[in-house]
This record gives sequence, C-alpha cells and structure tokens, in this order.
Amino acid sequence: MAPLRDPNTLSNYDQWRTKHTTANLKVDFTENCLRGSVVLELESQTDKASNEIILDSSFVSVSSIRLNSAISKWEVKDRSGPNGSPVHVSVPNGAGKGEVVKLEIELATTDKCTALQWLTPAQTSNKKAPFMFSQCQAIHARSIFPCQDTPDIKSTYDFIIQSPHAVVASGVPQPEATEEAGEDKIYKFQQKVPIPSYLFAVASGDMASAPIGRCSSVCTGPNELKASQWELKDDMDKFLDAAEKIVFPYQWGEYNVLVLPPSFPYGGMENPIFTFATPTIISGDRQNIDVIAHELAHSWSGNLVTSCSWEHFWLNEGWTVYLERRILASIHKNDAYLDFSAIIGWKHLEESIEDYGKDHEFTKLCISHKGIDPDDAFSTVPYEKGFHFIWSLDRLVGRENFDKFIPHYFGKWANKSLDSYEFKDTFLDFFSAPEYASLKDELSAIDWEGRFFNTGLPPKPEFNTELVDVCYKLAEKWKAKDFSPSPSDTSSWTGNQVLVFLNAVKDFEEPLTVEQSQNLGEVYGLTETRNVELKSAYYHIAMKAEDSSAYPGVAALLGNVGRMKFVRTLFRSLNKVDRELALKTFEKNRDFYHPICRQLVEKDLGLA
Repeated sequence: MAPLRDPNTLSNYDQWRTKHTTANLKVDFTENCLRGSVVLELESQTDKASNEIILDSSFVSVSSIRLNSAISKWEVKDRSGPNGSPVHVSVPNGAGKGEVVKLEIELATTDKCTALQWLTPAQTSNKKAPFMFSQCQAIHARSIFPCQDTPDIKSTYDFIIQSPHAVVASGVPQPEATEEAGEDKIYKFQQKVPIPSYLFAVASGDMASAPIGRCSSVCTGPNELKASQWELKDDMDKFLDAAEKIVFPYQWGEYNVLVLPPSFPYGGMENPIFTFATPTIISGDRQNIDVIAHELAHSWSGNLVTSCSWEHFWLNEGWTVYLERRILASIHKNDAYLDFSAIIGWKHLEESIEDYGKDHEFTKLCISHKGIDPDDAFSTVPYEKGFHFIWSLDRLVGRENFDKFIPHYFGKWANKSLDSYEFKDTFLDFFSAPEYASLKDELSAIDWEGRFFNTGLPPKPEFNTELVDVCYKLAEKWKAKDFSPSPSDTSSWTGNQVLVFLNAVKDFEEPLTVEQSQNLGEVYGLTETRNVELKSAYYHIAMKAEDSSAYPGVAALLGNVGRMKFVRTLFRSLNKVDRELALKTFEKNRDFYHPICRQLVEKDLGLA
C-alpha cells in the first residue's frame, strides 16, 4: 500500500482508491442546492484487510449510501476542524486486492457548502436568470459530495447534470446526449483523463458561447459574449501552439474558457475542458489575457501532473508560472518578456513575504499543512518562489538541456501525483545520463533542502531589465514635485509596463502629494480605465498619498470585483486610511463575495 501523505484528508485512500465517479445531480435554484446521487467506484488496495471506506465530507446532507446496490451501514462522524466530517461506510467482508466496489450516495448540498456560489438574477449582468458556479480548490469538493478529497487520488468522471439553464462542467460536452426533462434539460459531460477532486467543476446559468480557436470556445453571459470573444480569439491558438511546442501535444480534447460573473474569487481556475476565468481579463485592450496562458499551462502542470498534497502545491504553480512565461516569451519571440513578467512577479513575492514576515512558515516552498486549512496558506509564494526554483534549474543546466527534461518530466508523471522529493529524484536521475556528465558539480551544489524549507525570499537572479528600464525612468521623474506628465509618456506601452511603473511609484519612500496623485490618475487615464490591474495599482498609490477623493472609487471597485488578488489588498490599504469606510464597504458587499473570499477578508479586517 502507498503511504498516506496528505494531512488535509481524513479518507483511508491507502486502502481504497477512487477509479471512477458518476455525478448525477440536479441544480435546484429554488433551494440553492445540488441534489441527487454520486457513485464512487473504489478499488481495494488490500486483500480483504480493510472493512470500511472512509470519505471526506463537509456540511453535506447524506440521506443514504448503498454498497454494491445493497443497503449499507454508514455514519457521519464528528467534525475535525477544516478537514470536515468523515463518512465511515462499513464493508463487512472487505474486498480482494484489485476488486472494485460501488458506493451510491444520495445527497444534497446545504447552505454551509463552501464550494458553491449562488447568484440571484439581479447579481448577473442581464438580470434574466440565476447563476451557480463551483470552486473546489483546495478542499471544497467534500462540501458537494463525500469523496477522497485529496490531490493524491485521481478519478475519471461522468457528469449528468439537470438544470433549467445551460450547464458546463469539467468534462467534454456530449451534446448529442442532452435530454429534455420537463422544464429542465439533462446535460452530459465525460472526463476520460483521471483528475483529482479539486478539479470537479460545474456551472449553470444564462450562458452563450462562441469559437475562439481550433478546439476552443468562450462561454459567458450573452451580454459579454462579443467582448469576450474579441479579447481571446487572436491569441488562443498561439498560446496552444507555443505550449505544445514546449511540452507535448494537448491531452484533453477541447480547451474552453468560461468567463464568470465578477464575484469569482480567482484570476482563473484550471478546471479541465472549461477554465473558469475572472471577468477582469476582459478589459477591452487584450492586456490581461496572460491569465489564459497560465490556466492553459495547467493542462500539463497541475492537471496532468499533480502535487500529491497542498504541502507540495508549488509543483503545480511554480511549474505553471514557468510555462506561462515561456509561452509569452515564445509568442513575443523575445526572452526578455520572461524576465519582464518575472520582475513583476518578484515584486508580488516581496510584498507577500513582507506581509507574512520573512521567517513565517507560509513563506516556505513546502509548508506543513497539519491542522490548517490550505486556503489560509494560499499566497503568491508557491507561484513565484516555485517559479524561481524551476527557472534556476533551467539556467543551471542550460535551456537546451532543460527543454529535453520538460517533456520527460511531464511524460513520466502524467496521470499521477508526486511530492517534492520525487521531483528532485526525477530531475537528478534525468541529468545523471552520461551526456550531462559535465554538469555533475553544478547538480551536486543544488541546495534542495534549503529551496524546499528556507523561509523568506529565494536568491534573487540577475534580471534582463530591457523592458522595464523605461518604466523606472518615468517613475524617477515623478519624484520631482514639479514634473509635468503627458499622456504620451505611456501611450505606446503595454499594460504590464504601466503596471511596473505604477508599482515603482507606489514604492516611493515619500508618497506622492494629493495633487500629484490626482494628476497621475487623470493624465494617464487610470481613473477611467476598464483595466482593473491598472486601476487597482493606481488606487494603492492614491491611498498611500491619503487622497480621500479616491476612497469612494476604491469602495465602488470593491463592489464590482470579487477577485481576491484585488479585493484583499484593496481592503487592507483602505482599512489603514479609512477603517469605517472599509467596514461599511465590506458589509454592503458581503453577499456579493464568494464564501472563500468573504472568509479571508474577514480575517484581513480583524473581524474573524
């Protein structure tokens, strides 16, 4: 039996492993719940040595469980902190090694479900229909149905979803199998590539779709469809071509993007077949679609090859950021774009580590998750610190050599999960081949333990500053109180160059004056831009300048955007300059925010 190596599951997945899952669920917009049955097909890992199956659950209402179609004895045990309430199902005679048993679980989600958000028609753009979407990462699938809720277990899926409105799920749509069911329709999806439970995804509402590439469509509200298609269609196939050239051909059939309502808490969620994406990427300037390059890269790192627990989450995100930046550099035919993006990322990493404190456990690459909710440890660290480790290995062995390792790694671990030490062994084993003998000294000098477990910032590389020097040069001019800006200062820049400039200004030891701050926003069009990345960065400068005329704009933005990247940092800054407005704004928008976002902002504001 493989050992249990995930502290965030209560399941006995060393004794039973889920091989296939069938989710037969009705979307009930009246009661705001999913109800129906889930069938788990579990393979015994012992020879009749285990007499019970233990599953993860959290606030799910379970009405019955049948074992191989027969009534079974089962019990939901007491809650165990963030890991939830384990469900124990008796298997009186056990099962022979390799034998598969079927559990059919009748269930309904409850109002305490942390994986689902239900929007009223008034909370959608065209206000015609309600909307529901899921977000199961990290350990929220267990609040939809009892399961082995660990990235160390992968299952194939059949989705059979009944709803009065259109449905998408993390499987390939089977449109020919759609059935009428009174006023509802039954939609079917199939996921033949085994995936962990956190990639279970479903959404339903008034949605329309349009093509954006040879195997890709965008799906969103009818009012947003045209703008979303325009934003994505020029680059989707370029991203896919670049990614396939770096790794190997895409394994999932379709790659689609669901642009969600604004309360979605992340930039994107890499649900297979349908990436769930924030509407902040639809900015009318094609400047924020790096998110799609990132989520597409997850089709290899994270989805195909997966970290075995949230303690090794950097393997998912560090690799994905690395591939994302390689994709963007490839499209621009200039490696300076990788450095440019890495410079922006380094800034985010510095801020994250400053917020935690350089000695904090959560600034390690490998974080102990015993007794904690993985959401509490979520930050930029696994993304950027993980990227820097992968990028350092690339530079150590040389790009030509590392490019041979990439498909080897993803091929060796495809459809499996691994930990940091298995990654280390894979890397060292590959480069132990005779043709890499000249690298022996460099490889032996890698401080693996330090990289995995040191707190604080990793070693800072020498960046190619070709694309940022002009940004810093303009920022320097703003240190003079009499500097007279012009729209032409930034008119030829990319959005990310403007962002680097704004971050440099935000870091001034002496903040801008109120007059300067207002001038900055007006002359460069930052108060009117649809680009939330830029507007948010500008508002941080305005709050640091204590320009109270900007505070209502901050509050308004916090009522229109649910992406935690912006919400949490804006609330922290607003709380410092006007706590009363921060609390009032949070209370006003409490129901607009996703449960995960709401819980974390409450902690940020000292309310939890």
